[in-house]
Amino acid sequence: MSVLSEFKAFAVKGNVVDMAVGIIIGAAFGKIVSSFVGDVIMPPIGLLIGGVDFSDLAVTLKAAEGTAPAVMLSYGKFLQTVLDFLIVAFAIFIGVKAINKLKTAEAVAVAPPSKEQELLGEIRDLLKAQQRQP
Repeated sequence: MSVLSEFKAFAVKGNVVDMAVGIIIGAAFGKIVSSFVGDVIMPPIGLLIGGVDFSDLAVTLKAAEGTAPAVMLSYGKFLQTVLDFLIVAFAIFIGVKAINKLKTAEAVAVAPPSKEQELLGEIRDLLKAQQRQP
């Protein structure tokens, strides 16, 4: 089997295609969450704590000298990124939880009784029938 045919067999497997779709949707979702945090959540929080823009929060480690820019520790951007991560992680948690719940409900609904369960049911029915007879 040639390398090209092996690659084709690998690339068209369902898991690889599903993973690619998930990555693309995840990247788009990440952009939405970043915009949500930066444009919707952080401004009111900044307003509540005194009109602070979180992206501007930083500590100057070394002031600018001549053409060399200042060395800054931008912890505001870091806080915003952490909040982005927490929202994405929570959304993924909720999604996985919902999928697991659907899978569990589907597995319970589809599972037929085992041979042992059928035999026990027959025994139960026979015992009930014997108890009814005088």
